[in-house]
Amino acid sequence: MISIYKYSVTGLLLFFLLVACNQKTVVEEKKPNVIVILSDDQGWGDFSLHGNTNLSTPNIDDMARSGAQFRNFYVQPVCSPTRAEFLTGRYSPRGGVYSTSAGGERLDLDEVTIADVFKHAGYNTAAYGKWHNGMQYPYHPNGRGFNTFYGFTSGHWGNYFSPVLDLNGSITHGNGYLTDDLTTHAISFIKENKTNPFFLYLPMNTPHAPMQVPDVWYDKFKDIELTNLAVEEYGENIEFTKAALAMCENIDWNVGRILETLSTLNLEENTIVVYFNDNGPNEYRWNGRMKGKKSSTDEGGVRSPLFVKWPKRIKGKKIIDNLSGAIDLLPTLVDLANIQYKTNKPIDGVSLKEVLLSEDNILEDRVLVNQWKDKISIRNQEFRLDHNNALFNIELDREQENDVSNQYPDMVKTLVDVKEKYINDVLSELPEYDTRSYPLGHPETKFTQFHAGDARGHGNIVRSNRFPNCSFLTNWKDIEDVITWDVEVMESAEYKVTLYYTCKQGNEGSELTLSLNESQLGFTIEEPHDPPLEGMENDRVKRKSSYVKDFKPLEIGTIPLRKGFGELVLKADKMAGSEVIDVSLLLFEKVGD
Repeated sequence: MISIYKYSVTGLLLFFLLVACNQKTVVEEKKPNVIVILSDDQGWGDFSLHGNTNLSTPNIDDMARSGAQFRNFYVQPVCSPTRAEFLTGRYSPRGGVYSTSAGGERLDLDEVTIADVFKHAGYNTAAYGKWHNGMQYPYHPNGRGFNTFYGFTSGHWGNYFSPVLDLNGSITHGNGYLTDDLTTHAISFIKENKTNPFFLYLPMNTPHAPMQVPDVWYDKFKDIELTNLAVEEYGENIEFTKAALAMCENIDWNVGRILETLSTLNLEENTIVVYFNDNGPNEYRWNGRMKGKKSSTDEGGVRSPLFVKWPKRIKGKKIIDNLSGAIDLLPTLVDLANIQYKTNKPIDGVSLKEVLLSEDNILEDRVLVNQWKDKISIRNQEFRLDHNNALFNIELDREQENDVSNQYPDMVKTLVDVKEKYINDVLSELPEYDTRSYPLGHPETKFTQFHAGDARGHGNIVRSNRFPNCSFLTNWKDIEDVITWDVEVMESAEYKVTLYYTCKQGNEGSELTLSLNESQLGFTIEEPHDPPLEGMENDRVKRKSSYVKDFKPLEIGTIPLRKGFGELVLKADKMAGSEVIDVSLLLFEKVGD
């Protein structure tokens, strides 16, 4: 295992330097506030601004027209890689992100994030929503530069109505529909910091599945006939589309709440507001006839809107054709805020400040790489080379219908060379095996959560769904079955442990042991707790991911743990019935000094 202790928040200071102006000779201009809104699984076509007559997104449309719109902005095909690139300005494999679950979504701890930079420049930082770049501190948002976090760290969540959530590492419950709740917290943060510079990250949870949305948004769509449809041969689940569009209109309403708050507090003029998506649409629906959806490296899977509003400096109705991507957001926003910084690792993105503030549309020769697993696509200003090395003139053919590789063999060779260089220089930074352990009890935090999605079930034990995110462990039917996590205890201490479980009537009385190296903690499941599966009652269409339960918290005792590596093991010493328990979560709380 590789120790992560050296990569503490304090240690990050070694990796970048903020260079302040000499305040004796320079009158410092008031720092702009920054708000970054990121939607989850929304497509480029899910905006009325882009010609989709199925829905209305007036607040986002107005925000776009009041500032700059990027026509050629690209993200990665799935969630966690795009988020990592936004946070670091670097291609996600460089930061250890190669998957969306089971530890592969974690951002390496020696990476400097955009929140680190703004925090050390004097900004108050907060994130409200879906994180998806690591759960246990210091992978947790609080360890990546965010003073405050409220939301969930998993790749998706199983319930959008008053769900169990994470508040700075501890367990709490949401209040109402999740997207609304996240926005309410963001508004409170803005109000509390109206006289201080702030950096606010609002990664919304929708329109990612499960397709849950209140009636007030869904009723508009349930009986209408959609006018803009997906390309016919792709197929389209109309009911899924209607739910997604309702969720998008809800996002728009919440964006309107943010913008109205800025206006009411007289913060609008000097606040930079950014809006983009993390990948293409989660199912086929109208998307400007572009090929592909989420998980595809084709145009429809990776093209995202980018809207940037800053009334003080950016003129309205600005259209930008420059090729750009999520990797550009860190250098751009830091540059716009006039923060000077250096990192110990090279940034792949470039600052778009000059493009945003200039009167001219300055096009520069560059390439961007879109990659998911073994599929790699290359985009330059004019062309896209797809994962099969077919070439398309995107300026004329967004739909990727006409392969022009025979007409431009030299361009094919140039872009194939870029692909090979990416494989050799970027993908090669990923180790063959992920040897990172899960940290427990970092000195700078009180709480550590271990969810079932990060565990390994042995014997009969399986996850409740093939998608690890927001799953639980079930089918514990034998005394030989165990659950394990590979961990590194970061600080020797006493830890109070709470188990979140369910137990069928008649199975109570099972005796279990939690152990790590020489430390053991025995306990008994004394009370049955067998709630039904939940989620389907609020789903507009049947989900592919796991349903959830109301898991019961049980404080099982205190265990002394010594610093170092080990395997955290949960096993049964005695079965009282036909099964033991279902397991959702272990929560460790450091006790004492």
